[in-house]
Amino acid sequence: MTAKPGQGPAHFEALFNQAPCGYLVTDDGGRITAVNDTFASWTGYSRSHLLGSRLQSLMPVGDQILYSTHCIPQLGINGAVSEIAVEIIGAEGERRAALLSASRSPASDAKPAVVRVIIFSAHERRIYEKELVAALRAAEESESRRAEAEKELQHLALHDALTGLPNRAGLKSELDQHLAGGIAGAGRLAVLFIDLDHFKAVNDSLGHAAGDELLVAVAQRLASAAAGTSTVARLSGDEFVVADTFAGPTEATGLAAGLLEVLRTPMQIEGLEIVTSASIGVAVAEAAGETLEDLIRRADIAMYRAKELGRSRWELHEPAESDPTVDRLRALGELRRGIREGALRVHYQPRIDLRTGRTSGVEALVRWQHPTRGLLPPSEFITMAEESGLVRPLGAWVLGETLRQADNWRGEGPGGASLEFAVNLSARQLNDPELVLMVEAALRLRSIDPALLLLEITETALMADPAAALKSLTALKDLGVGLAVDDFGTGYSSLTYLKKFPIDELKIDRSFINGLGSDSGDSAIVGSCIDLAHAVGIRAVAEGVETLAQVQALTAMGCDLAQGFHFARPLPAPLLKEWLDASAGGEPARA
Repeated sequence: MTAKPGQGPAHFEALFNQAPCGYLVTDDGGRITAVNDTFASWTGYSRSHLLGSRLQSLMPVGDQILYSTHCIPQLGINGAVSEIAVEIIGAEGERRAALLSASRSPASDAKPAVVRVIIFSAHERRIYEKELVAALRAAEESESRRAEAEKELQHLALHDALTGLPNRAGLKSELDQHLAGGIAGAGRLAVLFIDLDHFKAVNDSLGHAAGDELLVAVAQRLASAAAGTSTVARLSGDEFVVADTFAGPTEATGLAAGLLEVLRTPMQIEGLEIVTSASIGVAVAEAAGETLEDLIRRADIAMYRAKELGRSRWELHEPAESDPTVDRLRALGELRRGIREGALRVHYQPRIDLRTGRTSGVEALVRWQHPTRGLLPPSEFITMAEESGLVRPLGAWVLGETLRQADNWRGEGPGGASLEFAVNLSARQLNDPELVLMVEAALRLRSIDPALLLLEITETALMADPAAALKSLTALKDLGVGLAVDDFGTGYSSLTYLKKFPIDELKIDRSFINGLGSDSGDSAIVGSCIDLAHAVGIRAVAEGVETLAQVQALTAMGCDLAQGFHFARPLPAPLLKEWLDASAGGEPARA
C-alpha cells in the first residue's frame, strides 16, 4: 500500500517529534541515536546534547544500575520491557518520576539493532497513555490505520494533554499569521505570560492529583475570562499564556488586571477551598520582525519582575527599558537557555610538572558561547549562576563533559593518556547534599579512575562553613578523587583547619605569582606557601605563570606544578590534543 501525500514516514516523524511523551532510539548499550522534542524539553537539555549520550546518564545511580543490569538484558532476551519505574534527572538537577517502556528490533544485514524507548511522566501517564500508545502503535504497525493515527498525533502534538489547551507548538501555529502581518488592521499582538504564585506548595502539600485539578480549573477560568479572539495556552507546569491583538499596551494590561481578579476567586480542590494568585508579564509587539518567542521572552522577563515586586500583580515590559533588574533577568534567561541548548564550552589549560617539564594534567575551565557577545569567561556568568541556582546543572554538565573528554583521550596515545583532570567546584556545589552521588555517577558512567579527577574548591568557600566543608570533602575523598584548595592566600583560612582538611594540593593565587622576582614580599609569600604545603605533605601549584623568570623562581623554591600563559592559554579540546601530542616527546609546546 502506497502512503498518501502527507501520510508518509517523514510526515509521521514530524508529528512524532512533537508527541507529548518522551521518545528515544538507542543502541544496545543505551547510547541515544534519536530523541524527540518533547523529551528534550522535558529534561531541559538540547537534542544535540542528548544525542550520543547514554540514557542511563540521565538517571540517579540506582536507576542506572537497574537499566544496565535488568532492562538491557531483558531487551536482548524478550525484546521488550514494560513500565519500569525510574527517575529522570533534568538539566537543572530536578528529578521526575517516570515510567519507561522499551522494545528492541534485532540487527539485520542492513542495519544494527535498535531500542525504541517511550517515557511517560508518572503522574501524567493516566491522562494520555491509552490514546498516545494506540496512536503510536497504529502509526508504526498498521498502514491502514496510519491516517487516523496521524490525525490523533496531530491533535496531541498541538495540545496540552491535561487541560486541552494549545501547547507551545499549538500557540505558535495559531499566532504566526499575526506576526507575519496576515491579518490587516487586527492591531498589535500582545502576550500575557501567567505564572501561578506558590503552586509548588499545592503539589507538595496536597499531591500531584490536586495540583492537576487546580491547573485544569485555572485553565477553564482563563479560557472563560479571555473568551473571544484570545488564544489561551499552557506552556508547561503552572505557566500559561494568553495572546490577543490590541490597540496598544493599555488594553493588554487591562486584560491582565481582569485575569488577576478572576484567579483570586477561591476554588474548590479536593474538598478544600484554595485561594490562588498569579504574576503576569505583558509584552506588546513593537516591530514587524518580532517573533512569538521574542514576545514570550519579554513577557517572561516582566513576569519575573512582577514576582520580585511582591507577586499577585502584572508588569509591562518596555522594549527600550534598561532597568538593572530587567537586564539581570534577561541575562539569567539567556544563561538558562544557553545551558539547555548546549551553548557551554569547556577549554583546558595544561598543568606542568616543574621537575620534569612534562604535562601532568589539565584544568577544565567553562566558557559560554553567548549568541551576541561571543565567548564569555566564567567571571561573566558564574556569580549569576550561583545566585540563581543554575550552578548545579552547569557544574554537573562541566564535570560530565570533562570526564567524557577524559574517556575520549584515554586511548589516543601518550599525549592524552593518564592525565589528571581538575574541575572547579563552587561554594553552592560544595553544600549540595547530592554532590557526592553526582560525582560518583559521573565517574562510573565513564569508568574513569577517581584518582585522575581533582576537584578544586576556593579557600573562601571552604572557610564559609568549615564543619560542613570537612564533611563534604571527606565524603569526596572516600570516592578516591583528589582535592585542591584554589586561590590560596586570598582568604582567611586557619592552619588548624587546613591541617584537618583531606587536601592534596594548594594552588597559590596568581596575584602573588605576578610579583615574583620584582616584589620581595610576594616572593616571601610564595616561598612560605610552598613550604607550608610540603610541611603538611601536599603539592604546591602556582597559577597565572606568564614568564620564564617566574618558572625559574618557582623551580628554585621547589614548587611542584605550574600553569599559565607561559605554557599555554586555555584551549578547546581539539587544539589542546594537538598541544599535548606535540609536547609529549620533550619540552612543553607554547600556545
